[in-house]
Amino acid sequence: MAKTTVRLSTGLPRLDRVFRGVMPGDNIVWQVESIDDYAEFVAPYAEFARKNNRKLIYFRFTEDRPLVSPDGGADIREIDPEDGFEPFVTEIYRTISNEGRGTMYLFDCLSQLAPDWNSDRMLGNFFMLTCPHFYDRASIAYFSIFRNYHSFHAIKPISNTTQILVDAYRRNGKTFIQPIKVQYRHSSSMYMLHVREGDDFVPVTQSTVITETLAGVPWSRSDPRSYVLGFWSKTFAEAQQIQRDLDDGLDVQAQADSYFHRILRMLISRDERVLRIAERFFTLKDLLAIRERMIGTGLIGGKAVGMLLARKILTSVDAKWDKILEPHDSFFVGADVFYTYLVQNGCWWMMRKHKMDPNVADETETARRRILAGDFPEYIVAQLTDMLDYFGQSPVIVRSSSILEDNFANAFAGKYESVFCANQGGQFKRLEDFLHAVRAVYASTLGEEAVQYRTKRGLLRYDEQMALLIQRVSGSTFGNLFFPEAAGVGFSFNPYVWSSQIDPEAGVIRIVFGVGTRAVERSDDDYTRVVALNAPECRPEANFDEVRRYAQHRVDVIDLETNQLTSTTFEDVVQRCPGVAYEMFAGRDTALERRLRREGASPGFSWILTFDRLLHNTDFVQDMRDMLDTLEEAYEHPVDVEFTLNFFGNSRYRINVVQCRPLQVQGAGDAISTPEDISPDRIVLKANGAVIGRSMFLDIDWLVYVRPSRYGELPTQTRHQVARTIGKIVHHRRLGDKTIMLLGPGRWGTTTPSLGVPVTFAEIAPVSVLCEIVAMRENLTPDVSLGTHFFNEMVENNMLYLALFPQREHNGLNEAIFGETLPNRLTELVNEDEAPEDTIRVVCASDLKDDGIVRLAADILDQRVLCYLV
Repeated sequence: MAKTTVRLSTGLPRLDRVFRGVMPGDNIVWQVESIDDYAEFVAPYAEFARKNNRKLIYFRFTEDRPLVSPDGGADIREIDPEDGFEPFVTEIYRTISNEGRGTMYLFDCLSQLAPDWNSDRMLGNFFMLTCPHFYDRASIAYFSIFRNYHSFHAIKPISNTTQILVDAYRRNGKTFIQPIKVQYRHSSSMYMLHVREGDDFVPVTQSTVITETLAGVPWSRSDPRSYVLGFWSKTFAEAQQIQRDLDDGLDVQAQADSYFHRILRMLISRDERVLRIAERFFTLKDLLAIRERMIGTGLIGGKAVGMLLARKILTSVDAKWDKILEPHDSFFVGADVFYTYLVQNGCWWMMRKHKMDPNVADETETARRRILAGDFPEYIVAQLTDMLDYFGQSPVIVRSSSILEDNFANAFAGKYESVFCANQGGQFKRLEDFLHAVRAVYASTLGEEAVQYRTKRGLLRYDEQMALLIQRVSGSTFGNLFFPEAAGVGFSFNPYVWSSQIDPEAGVIRIVFGVGTRAVERSDDDYTRVVALNAPECRPEANFDEVRRYAQHRVDVIDLETNQLTSTTFEDVVQRCPGVAYEMFAGRDTALERRLRREGASPGFSWILTFDRLLHNTDFVQDMRDMLDTLEEAYEHPVDVEFTLNFFGNSRYRINVVQCRPLQVQGAGDAISTPEDISPDRIVLKANGAVIGRSMFLDIDWLVYVRPSRYGELPTQTRHQVARTIGKIVHHRRLGDKTIMLLGPGRWGTTTPSLGVPVTFAEIAPVSVLCEIVAMRENLTPDVSLGTHFFNEMVENNMLYLALFPQREHNGLNEAIFGETLPNRLTELVNEDEAPEDTIRVVCASDLKDDGIVRLAADILDQRVLCYLV
């Protein structure tokens, strides 16, 4: 006898008839006024599953009375929506994937998710991501939402995605239903109001009954405000009323405090350390002001929070900052817009798959391309258009502001894009350029550096959303160029102490003329000015020739004609921009002028960007020191800020704080004790003097050593070959993610092979410790360069630098370690013909007996380094 297949059902056959049958893959959404109205239809649904031995999985995520009891046969899966949107969706997807086709599903009321995610839009995104999987698995799922509770951000995605949408009412002790959508089915009475009579559902044909039933039901579309008054907007509307009551002198402080703490978590952060600072300095009025400049919903991200907090801290502590700080009129694109963009453009599940396995290169690249070519929701485009109309043709910058970015644990410095928009042309052109910039920032979440950073720090599977900070570029227009007169970065703690005059606690700044990209991104073709704030006259350069050589020569500017960020020479800027106050930042090279006059040549352009007048003739140094001290005290942690500087008149200036974050610094200020009882045969090297970096203990995995005596005898071409080989060694896959110490004669990175090894910085970027040995051969001992080129590169790459003076007391190198105590691994990493073994030695700490370790102890304050075998 053939086995009878039981059809899927609501458990109410007459209701099935209203829908013209329940089909595999149906998602059924009930719009109700109370949980009891929903429960009336859940009971027969669950009973049908029990009687017909169909598995029913109940996703429970609210504190309401359970819709089915544990002994009713349902498999109850409890999920906590407070863990975040992504973990919630992923857990449901995992369950669906592991279950068989035809499984029945039941959800608590979805409206309860809006408070957890603070957004109707995210509720709509959840349904769009989840619903298709039930359809693909030929399952049936029950959902409910409260009627007239949500904005179109939730209702529209749900109604567009579900197969069946039904209104359920209870009036005068009777139950009524009215189907709103039943996909792929139709009958002459399907969309009529039906009344339940026992187990039957009968169409209501009398206008009087219909009117009495529906007339009291608010029709959401009758009130245009209902389109924006979802959970997010309702919360802020209520908070605004509380603030008005507070301003009017009413006793509503308790309610104001409640809304303040709720909105902090909706808008600012979920990081407890950040929240503690925000609670001290922000007010409810501040949060409402941020909301007024928002596009979309969700958290505004770490970069935006850091900028706003820094400004609030400074102006709260000292009124002088009201006159010094340049005002800001930034906008904030909420993190929910990013998820909505991914969902709408079919990228969300690709992004999730990438997080689970970052090695799925094809999937990652497909997702990145979709992001770069995606479309934005119309309501977001409309808001962005209004924002651009506000900015007019002022240049703006679209900056990443992810929810994990710029917090106490992770800086993500330079890992996500920030894109300048010259913002020139007609409205359509400016909008297209701006949307392209937003797409580029969104796509950078899948960039190789960002992925590697998240992977290394165990963040790959975290709920990472990308908010945006839209800032007016600080500066002035000079002809067809736009730029600030100065910009840079400042650290409240100086981890790179190159002189005993420098107090690490006083902080340090790196400053450039023009757009600040040259201060925050390494420029291979130029340098910046580094200033220790307690000793601004103390420069790393040894003489004026080095000052001239390592001064800034090129300037980043926004070209308003070509509509792009570009670079030009300082001389070109001065000649093209009459009115720019370059004398405040540059000094004349009088030695050059005298030499040219003696030679009968024209003096030409002799200005050099020294920043001396700014540093010595204004209050700028003291203001920056006060700023960094104040912010560090508020954060209870060293800080890292980005700033711009513009002058008005001869000495009046405004500082614009564009970013502030905790400084990712270790060993902040405390000296460490280097061991004193290490036997000489276990010492690899010891150095005293010229140490730049941070105090630390570091275990070294690989040591790469260029022998000075042999290297000094090589011809120039072979020395270049040695440099290329060094690059191949330190980038070898076997050394990936390993701690590398590089030792060699003279100056690393020199362009003159007679003075050292001519590597490019990119070739040695993976190195953690860089040692310059001040000896090449008996008749050549070049000066060790501590110029700003090394300084900048070490700041950006967290590299420890040390100079070893073999002929001085308390300095020494144990060459026996390289090739005798430990075998030379050179030919395992590169071909024999690429470098002679007698010049380069490569040893690995894992070759030590008894699980030995090569350990380095660096005491920056005492300028001492000891590397030894443990």
